[in-house]
Amino acid sequence: MTEITLLVVDDHPVVRDGLRGMFDADPGFRVLGEASGGVEAVELALRLDPDVVLMDLRMPAGGGVDAIAALARHGARARVLVLTTYDTDTDTLTAIEAGATGYLLKDAPREELFAAVRAAAEGRTVLSPAVATRLVSAVRRPAEPVDDTLSAREREILVLVARGTSNREIAAELFISEATVKTHLTHIYAKLAVKDRAAAVAAGYDRGILGRG
Repeated sequence: MTEITLLVVDDHPVVRDGLRGMFDADPGFRVLGEASGGVEAVELALRLDPDVVLMDLRMPAGGGVDAIAALARHGARARVLVLTTYDTDTDTLTAIEAGATGYLLKDAPREELFAAVRAAAEGRTVLSPAVATRLVSAVRRPAEPVDDTLSAREREILVLVARGTSNREIAAELFISEATVKTHLTHIYAKLAVKDRAAAVAAGYDRGILGRG
C-alpha cells in the first residue's frame, strides 16, 4: 500500500497531537507537518506538498474555507478533507464550493477517518453520513416562489410603501398599530433579503410582486 502523506490543520494542540499520533501509528500514513491556522496551512501545504490536508474550519489565525480557496487558486495538488465539529448547511456547502474534497465530523470513528483520508487521496468525494443527509436536503429543497413568501398582509403593506405611505399612515389605513407595521416590514425585508424600504420596493417590482394590474 502506498503511504499517504498528510498535513494536520487545527487551532487546538491537543487535537493536532491526537491526529498525528493516530496516523503516525499506522504504516499507511505519514504526517508531514501541522498548522494552527489557515494562513500557515496554505504556506505549509504549498511547501510540503502532502497528499491530503486535514482542515479544521473555524480558527482564529485564518479560517479553513479561505485556506481551501487559496489552495485551489494556487493549484495545490493536495486534497482537502474538512474535519470539524460543525455540520451546518452553510459550513458544508461553503467548504465544498471552495474546493474541499470531503467533509467529516470530528466524532467519526478512527476507521472511518482512515477510509476517508484514503478516499480523499484518490480524489473521491467523502461526506460523513450526517453531513451527506444535510447536504442532499439542502440541494433538493425546492426554492419557493418569492411571491408566495409574502403573506397577503405583507404584500398589502409593500404596495402602500411603494406609494410613499409612512408607517403611521399605513397603520391608520389598515387599522393596525404602528408597531405591527414595523414588525411586518422587518419580515418583508428578511424575506426579500433587503435592508430598507427603497430596496424592498425595488425588489418588489423586480420580482413581480408589485405593478400587477
